[in-house]
Amino acid sequence: MNQPLLEIKGLVTAFPGRGGELRAVDELDLSLMPAEVLGLVGESGCGKSLTALSVLGLAPPPGRVTAGGIFFEGRDLLTLPEPELRQVRGARISMVFQEPMTSLNPVFSVGRQVAELVAAHQAVPATEAWERAVAMLGRVGVPEPAARAKAYPHQLSGGLRQRVMIAMALLLDPRLVMADEPTTALDVTIQAQILDLLRRLQRDSGVGVLLITHNLAVVAQMASRVAVMYTGRLVEEAPVAELFAEPLHPYAAGLLACLPARAPRRGMRLPTIQGVVPPLDALPPGCKFSDRCPRAFAACREAEPALVEVAPGRRVRCFLHHDQARPTRRAA
Repeated sequence: MNQPLLEIKGLVTAFPGRGGELRAVDELDLSLMPAEVLGLVGESGCGKSLTALSVLGLAPPPGRVTAGGIFFEGRDLLTLPEPELRQVRGARISMVFQEPMTSLNPVFSVGRQVAELVAAHQAVPATEAWERAVAMLGRVGVPEPAARAKAYPHQLSGGLRQRVMIAMALLLDPRLVMADEPTTALDVTIQAQILDLLRRLQRDSGVGVLLITHNLAVVAQMASRVAVMYTGRLVEEAPVAELFAEPLHPYAAGLLACLPARAPRRGMRLPTIQGVVPPLDALPPGCKFSDRCPRAFAACREAEPALVEVAPGRRVRCFLHHDQARPTRRAA
């Protein structure tokens, strides 16, 4: 049986608060198999990006991982010394950030920045590093890559900058790529091109992808499985087709209802989820979605439901489905 490429167990990433730690990622359990594309979705502030940064050991201070384990290829990344983690970061695990202009250095050419990634992990001559950088830029569809490699980030369009970020992410043949909102701020045509590129490169290389987005339409195009987060917690996990056919958690149902393709009639206003994601220091008691949930009842405001498996590959954190929970197998 295949072992997970990435397995997150009970992950807590917290920030100090006046009343104690504020858990931005709260006891998260998640796994990703080799060559799988897993969508991680939720509104801004739900902990998606922080989950990825925690995997890389880059949680922004004063935030830090306070509990749990992050196992990549069987090794707990949280136990690795920083020099070993640096060798994993960028080479075995890479990340495509959502805004290339804040990720690329404005004072160096894009080719130099791609080539420096090679030099940081492999002892190769500078000329070879440059040639590999140019070749990779061509592979991700940058036109005239030898000339564009000499350009600075501000001289490239948003779509080309994102292609540069994808080139850097795949340059060293990683096993896992985490793509954080890879099509944000791009127009619809360029979004489609970037998604087609990611699909093709993932299929050709067999890399595992954690696709972080608030856009379920993107997940439908890219992923085979989806995990939904809310206030740092996993609230539903399912194969993509099953989630789209029948979302179990009211939050997942609300996200799906907001898709234009689900509008009852052309020209009608799209439904919205009332309210906003609550701040970490003002979470409601009980279920953290209860103050926004149209189906909440008394128990939802008194206790937080456990995350239960209701079918093979389907988990949900909601009292509406606790009577469907499958019995937990006891270890032999």
